[in-house]
Amino acid sequence: MLILSCSSKLRLLEGTLQRGCRNTLPVYGTVKTINRGNPAVQEVLVDSWPEFKVFRTWPGREVASDDSDFYTNTYTVYYRDLGAHRALLGSAGAVNWGQTFRILVNMCPKASGRVAQLDPAVRLSSLDVSHADLLNETWAFGGNEKSRKYLASLIRHFPSVCLLDAAGHPVSWIASDPFGAMGPGYTLPQHRGRGYMGMLTNLIAKRLHALGYPSYGYVAMENYPMQRLQETQGFQPLASHWACDPQAPQALPSRTVLYPPLKGLSYSSEPITCPS
Repeated sequence: MLILSCSSKLRLLEGTLQRGCRNTLPVYGTVKTINRGNPAVQEVLVDSWPEFKVFRTWPGREVASDDSDFYTNTYTVYYRDLGAHRALLGSAGAVNWGQTFRILVNMCPKASGRVAQLDPAVRLSSLDVSHADLLNETWAFGGNEKSRKYLASLIRHFPSVCLLDAAGHPVSWIASDPFGAMGPGYTLPQHRGRGYMGMLTNLIAKRLHALGYPSYGYVAMENYPMQRLQETQGFQPLASHWACDPQAPQALPSRTVLYPPLKGLSYSSEPITCPS
């Protein structure tokens, strides 16, 4: 097993993944982020080079110092051969089994005809670290100090967009993560039904696309309003799943990955439920 640290090899890997982007979204997004300053301090492990059958990304020990922090302790995995993947998992040091962790594994839009109507007092902005508490309170996987630190890191290092009210408080927002994915996103209940999330999803997708990232994200299987929004934006489904350690502080609901050909998103119909 080899750790890729050479910048030229990492750029070559990014180009290889880009050609098969539909099947490599989380790992492609992660490698692209590594090649642009590596703010999340991720590392890449491959079974061989330049021809590889499996590779994996994971956070460096300097940031993954808390074995109970499954928000930070996130792996992405892509493999072409199941046997090679199993061999990687069994190799010494490939996975820190003493940690609580999660693994992201991979195996022209239709217009809705509806225009978002902004309240005159609402203005467009980006999220600020001071908003991390609000995101933590409203995120389905939040509500604890580790999730608050994770969300603050997303705001600090990755693109985001939000709408602020007259007092400067966010009413709707969407962020992005170290894997090149859009989310988490949320609109306060009293501001729903105005098309805000559709507008912000379009804006964050354009920002990520301008940086060279594919536009994709995740949505909970039971989040039907968001799924309907993705359909109107032309998103296409891509089967994928989240895997998580059963020792995680809370069980993750079924999730699905979304992938648009160029501009939009959609959802998968196959739920993957984490073990309890």
